[in-house]
Amino acid sequence: MSDRSTIKRKPERGVQEKSELHKVLDEGLVAHVGIICEDEGKTYPVVIPMFYARQEDQLLLHGSAASRLLRDIKKGIEVCAEITLLDGIVLARAAVNISMNYRSVVIFGKAQEIVDYEKKVEALGLFVEHGIPGRMKDVRENTEKEVKATTVLTLPLDEYSMKVRTGPPIDDFGDFTSPAWAGVIPLGISVGEPEPEISGGERSIPPYVSNWKRG
Repeated sequence: MSDRSTIKRKPERGVQEKSELHKVLDEGLVAHVGIICEDEGKTYPVVIPMFYARQEDQLLLHGSAASRLLRDIKKGIEVCAEITLLDGIVLARAAVNISMNYRSVVIFGKAQEIVDYEKKVEALGLFVEHGIPGRMKDVRENTEKEVKATTVLTLPLDEYSMKVRTGPPIDDFGDFTSPAWAGVIPLGISVGEPEPEISGGERSIPPYVSNWKRG
């Protein structure tokens, strides 16, 4: 833990266990990745939503080799990646106490490019399996050209902060007589019926599609 990863606001909500960090990363789907860009004498922040995967104690990021963001990141600049799972809207009796239940992770560090071909191929498979476990056995694998056209970065999970809020609203004693309803609206990802694409003929829906759920 460093000064920038130390939770200063409501530190009692902080979580230190690496296993809990892994659970959030394995359940999440999108990381918001931020860097400071410099262009023609101007400095400005950029935050990009990115699909990611986890490989043991590394966060994997990927995108087109033409991506300016990834080209800047692999130069060794500082990166901040954030993943949040929103679990509920917390309705208190007073507006000031309305909150949300969440699990949030912020990761700091410098990312490195995976240049070894076999390791890169393995990492690209992990992105597919992170989103849809079991899918790689059914799809065409990436060609050498496709692998070379993709940049894969690895960000170590060494410096991070994790914060969690759970439970009911926290009302002030004087607000308990309020007629307003108080409680939690649980949130999650709503999964609809799969919509098949049939230009190649109809196929039966595999269980990893019909039974898909977050995490």
